[in-house]
Amino acid sequence: MTIGLAPVIGITLPLLSYGGTSLLSFSILMSILLRLDADRQVMIR
Repeated sequence: MTIGLAPVIGITLPLLSYGGTSLLSFSILMSILLRLDADRQVMIR
């Protein structure tokens, strides 16, 4: 962070950061990704 190779701010960690907004947004993102993966598995069969 000091030399500027990685951004200082970014995606918050879902279970380590405080506040419900991070956990809520992480849960929504995971449900969307799981739904897309399930749809992809159905299409492959």
